[in-house]
Order: sequence, then C-alpha cells, then structure tokens
Amino acid sequence: MDIDAFIAAHQGQWDRLDQLARRRRLPAQEADEMLVLYRRASTHLSMIQAVEPDSPVAAQLSARIGRARTHLTAAGENNFTSAAYFFTQTLPVAFYRLRWLTLIITAAFLAIGVGFGYWTYQHPQIDLLMPEGQRQAYAQQDFVNYYSEHPNSSFASQVWTNNAWIAAQCVAFGVTGIWPVYVLFINAQSVGIAGGVMAEQGALADFWLYILPHGLMELTAVFVAAAAGLRIFWSWVAPGQKPRLTALAEEARRLITVAVGLVLVLLISGIVEGFITPSDLHPAVKITIGAAVLAAYWTYTLMLGRRAYAAGVTGDLGRYDAGTHQLTS
Repeated sequence: MDIDAFIAAHQGQWDRLDQLARRRRLPAQEADEMLVLYRRASTHLSMIQAVEPDSPVAAQLSARIGRARTHLTAAGENNFTSAAYFFTQTLPVAFYRLRWLTLIITAAFLAIGVGFGYWTYQHPQIDLLMPEGQRQAYAQQDFVNYYSEHPNSSFASQVWTNNAWIAAQCVAFGVTGIWPVYVLFINAQSVGIAGGVMAEQGALADFWLYILPHGLMELTAVFVAAAAGLRIFWSWVAPGQKPRLTALAEEARRLITVAVGLVLVLLISGIVEGFITPSDLHPAVKITIGAAVLAAYWTYTLMLGRRAYAAGVTGDLGRYDAGTHQLTS
C-alpha cells in the first residue's frame, strides 16, 4: 500500500473528524456524520498499522480517534452531580409516589395498634397474657430502662442497623405481597399490647414519652418501606398494558432507591432514639424534636418530590442502563 497516496486520499476525512471532535455540542446531523467518520478512521488506522505500525501518521490518527471516542461516549457524570441528582430528584420522587399509600398504611397500623391496646387493657383475664408481677416490672422498670441500659452510641447504632434491615426486607420481599403485611401486623400488635399494659399499670404517660420522640419517624420509615414493597407487588398483579416482568422490573428499579434513602432516614431516627429519647430533656422538647424530624421528612417529600414528579422524573434508570425494552401495542 502506498502510504502517501492513502494519506492524501483520506486526510480530509480525518481533519473533519478532528474538527467535529473538538466541538462541545453537535446537532444530530453532525453527530451522525462524526460517527460515520469515526468508524472509517478506525478502519484506516488498522490498515496503516498493518503496514507501518510505528509511523507518526498512525500515532496522530490514533490520537484523533481517541478524542472522537471520548466525545461520542462522553465521560461519566461527576460523583457529586450524581449524588445531588439522587437526593434532589430520584429519592424524593420515589417517596412522593408512595405518599398516599404511606398514609393508608399509617391509618391501618394505628387502627390495629389501638385495637390491640384496648383489647389488652380491657382483657378480663389479663393475668393470662402477662402475670401481675411481670406487668409491674415492665411498666415501672423494663420499658424505660430499655432505652438507657446500653451506651447511647452503641444503642443508636444497634437500632439503626436493625430498623434499616427491616425496611430493606420490606422493599426487597414486597414482591411476595405477604412480608410487608406481616411485618406491619407484628409491629402494630407489639406496640398495641405494650401500650395496653402500660395503660393498665397507670404508666401510659411514660409510654407516649418514650415512643413519640423517635417513633414518629421510625414507624413512618417502616410504613414507607412497606408501601414500596406493596407497590412492587401490585406492579405484577396489575401490570396494565405492559408484560408482567417488564412492569415488575420498572417498578422495582424505581422504588429500590427507597431502601437506600431510608437508611439515612433511619440513621437520624436512631440518633434520636439513642440520644434524645433517654435524655433528661423536658418531655415537650423531646416530642418537639421527634415531630420536627417527621415534618422535615414530609417537607422534603412533598416539596422536592412534587417538583421532580411534575418535571417527569420517574426514578428509573436510563434506557441504556435499563436494557432493551419489548415493544407492546
């Protein structure tokens, strides 16, 4: 192959490729042109390297092809940009889409909890549920001491990891439709019976004082996780016009971010439970802090979530990362 003739024949295409690669943005037509020139230049480079692999022409053309490849594939987003998008768009829109189901679950949980509490308090044979001595010890010592028998930091860490694991299970196993309901029922039953025993022993004020500061946000986080799990379950029960597996995959991708976000939410709740609940602060201050954390969550969800939802953010992966899609009529 005559290298000089080959260069003369294709030099204009290489220059055009380099010119396009140096531009910041290209219209669709020039982007298509650049892709064609990139493929041709890659073929030309392989032909030159087969004849003169160490020639300056090959090195120069390789640099131009590399510049064009960077322009075509584009560098990944900055990590800070990705994190900011996640916390201002992806996560709040996921919470926002679950807002009504979260409130329905909250109402159902409260109804079950109050029902079990009233049943325990009015039970004619309450001694069969828990002997008198155990009820007195629970109301006078065990319930309150639970929050202070371990160092604050270790207790907060233990509570955080345990609740985050429960929330992750509700989201991941929500596809069954059973696990979130089971977790909610067991927790509502436990809280209701505990409240009933405390009321029967005349210590209902202590029950609210030690439940409300952290429980407002902690239980809400569990409700959100359960809502995400049930939403994933419903996506394959009623997929609409999409194939069941496609609908399930889309909803799971959109809502698995809830499990990640709740890790941070439950961290804050764990700090409140480990440091605020057992503290010597005035009861009104403790409850106000717990209410402020809950209000911050709903403000974040409703303000940023509504804005992202209105902008068309779904929380799903992009078309490239999500894979191919099956066309349906």
